[in-house]
Amino acid sequence: MSVLPGGLRVCVESVPQYGRGLAAVALTVAAGGDDDPAGRHGTAHLVEHLMFPRSGGSSADPAGEGYAALVAGAGGVCNAETHRDHTVFHTTVPAELLPDALAWEAGRLLGFAPTEAVIRTETDVIGEEIRGAGDAGRYWESALGALYPGSRDSFGTQAELAGITAGEVEAFFRSHYTAPRMVLSVVGDVDPARVMAVVREVFGGVGVSRAAGEFRAAGESRAAVVARAAEGIRVAGEVRAAEEARVAEAPRTARETRAAEAPRVTGEVRLAEAPRAARESRAAEEARAAGEVRTAEQTRAAEAPRAAKEIRAAEAPRVAGEVRAAEEARVARGIRAAEQTHAARKIRAAGEARVAEAPRTARETRAAEAPRAAAEILTAPLPAARPGVAVGHPLPDPVADRPAYLAQAVLAQVLGRSRLPALARSARDGHRLTSATVTCGYHGQWLASAAPDLTLAVLGRAPGTEVGAAVDIWRSVLRAVADGPLPEAEHRRAVNSLLVAWHRQADSLPTRAVALGRDALLLPGSAGPDALPAELRRTTPAEVAAAARALLEGPVTVTELASRAGTELAPQKGTVG
Repeated sequence: MSVLPGGLRVCVESVPQYGRGLAAVALTVAAGGDDDPAGRHGTAHLVEHLMFPRSGGSSADPAGEGYAALVAGAGGVCNAETHRDHTVFHTTVPAELLPDALAWEAGRLLGFAPTEAVIRTETDVIGEEIRGAGDAGRYWESALGALYPGSRDSFGTQAELAGITAGEVEAFFRSHYTAPRMVLSVVGDVDPARVMAVVREVFGGVGVSRAAGEFRAAGESRAAVVARAAEGIRVAGEVRAAEEARVAEAPRTARETRAAEAPRVTGEVRLAEAPRAARESRAAEEARAAGEVRTAEQTRAAEAPRAAKEIRAAEAPRVAGEVRAAEEARVARGIRAAEQTHAARKIRAAGEARVAEAPRTARETRAAEAPRAAAEILTAPLPAARPGVAVGHPLPDPVADRPAYLAQAVLAQVLGRSRLPALARSARDGHRLTSATVTCGYHGQWLASAAPDLTLAVLGRAPGTEVGAAVDIWRSVLRAVADGPLPEAEHRRAVNSLLVAWHRQADSLPTRAVALGRDALLLPGSAGPDALPAELRRTTPAEVAAAARALLEGPVTVTELASRAGTELAPQKGTVG
């Protein structure tokens, strides 16, 4: 991690194995929904949109193509996400065009000066995003707002954005898009030293507090520097590539050439002149020696005393008896083990049958009869395609109590992948739960935000199942895990599912670049994304049981999901863009 004089943190990582010939850039900014000014909910989201201007023009972009068009013209892709506590912009381009991408990134920061017309266009786009947001996002935001009053969702409201002015937008940008609040991450098939040279040139003025209206002028004044730095790096890369190609295509090294030209004649002459007699003599000698060896072996076999045979014959009955006795003992042990296993299975099957037939297990009864938590918060009902209930719990701080946070991530896998689906399918409870999902972290993205954050369970209710009954089922499942011990195999499956998801994402350049930026900005002290697999493997069943107890004993939100006739569930939208 490097820090520029103005305070911008820069992380460059060379990982050609994840995508040879490509590079990803992520700019992570500590500005999100929680930072929206009063009466202007959605300002952070709007600024994210305005960082992709669809028109304009400057010396860095004389045709006024806009950032997205420049990236697309280079064969790359770009996107952005606004979260509760940060906004992240990510771009992937061919590695040889990385200097251009960095120049464009710096240019849109230095040249940020949206017009009123562009602002009106983007507020309309945000209005469409708000109307199209998935139901699950509303459940999450409702729970967060109830547990942490004052927390703001990422989308904003169209009514509050309707009258926002260019001056208000630029004031937000000047306050929050400063160098110490930003992290630039570059990942891919790159040379870190060359990348840092470009970054120091083009990002020198980025994030420095300026008066309104100075951004475009600053961007234009640095355009020549940007172009020179980008061209220098590109030329250096081309020279290096040409040199590598020349070396790779060299037909022979000098040593190989001399070896190839050495005459074979000398060896062939010596071979032709070797006397046949010597070869024949060696062959005869070898044959004679072999015959002597065979004769000696036959003699020893003929002279072997019959006593050895008699001894073996005398010992044979005893050895055979011992073998039979050992075999009989082994078989007897196997029979006893099989009988014990069969009996254990019968006992276990009988126990499972009794449990399946019981209307409630003892744990469910205790959970159902336990008094409601003093901190249970009932929120306003929300519309849904089918009746259900959303239950929210606060998560531990991923910085101050990272092991407890990771135990909650494993617990969400245990509950969402095995315990709740099995319960919803079972004959005992299928008439009360129709579906069940559990997510850990911001809209299901764990380690994607700092505290506060949530675990959210969404339970489908069968007709006739009241909200309280569904919550009782949820608490009974938590109690079963809390009472433990969690079976080792179930714990291992949950951890492995998280590891598979991590490894699948680790191969994505933009995902890795974003993770590096988030770790630096939101999770100080983190060992980085590569340390996460070992941290997950260290999570124990006892810690997962403790995580379940923490949910039972801590505050909880309960939101009734009221049926909305003729409507299908919208897909879950985890972030806004």
